[in-house]
Amino acid sequence: MKIAVVAANGKAGKLIVKEAVDRGMDVTAVVRGENKSEAEKALVKDAMELTSEDLVGFDAVVDAVGAWTPDTVSAITDVAMHLADVLSGTNTRLVIVGGAGSLYVDSEHTKTVLDVTPFPEAALPVVRTHGKLLEMLRGRDDVRWTYVSPAGDFQADGERTGEYQLGGEELLLNAAGESTISYADYAIAMVDEVESGDHVRQRISVVSK
Repeated sequence: MKIAVVAANGKAGKLIVKEAVDRGMDVTAVVRGENKSEAEKALVKDAMELTSEDLVGFDAVVDAVGAWTPDTVSAITDVAMHLADVLSGTNTRLVIVGGAGSLYVDSEHTKTVLDVTPFPEAALPVVRTHGKLLEMLRGRDDVRWTYVSPAGDFQADGERTGEYQLGGEELLLNAAGESTISYADYAIAMVDEVESGDHVRQRISVVSK
């Protein structure tokens, strides 16, 4: 399987690359500078400058772009929509590292994590932008997208247990009653989805066991 990982030098991107490489996939890291991931192939280019020619022949493109400040947060939607435009009408899947704020907390799907959680003011632009991206993707039937929401407590340095639970639109809790997952276990779920392609034009979610 041939995949590209956009923002492969980021914390999530590096772990997704490693997981895919360890499984024997043909991985290309898309980076703006020196490739610091474990991918042997690299495409050094700004994500917003990627063209259809750059991404032809890939089975999937993983969008692992992260942004954390008011000045940069628009990259979350800008890059994803650019990739959607580039991949429009192709069989290449677009698998996106999403957010947890848009997960529903009731079976009627009337309230989200964002609605009931007192997020720090500094985090709200990121949370809201991820929710906006999901809504934008729901309006795209021309690209084979999948949006993967992590658990509420997304731990960058958490351990790799090798296990996770797969969910859908609603916030899941683990056996301890917590909504948590490590970046490393999330990477396993991402690569599983890349391999299976089971949830095209759907949002899925993952939580630790």
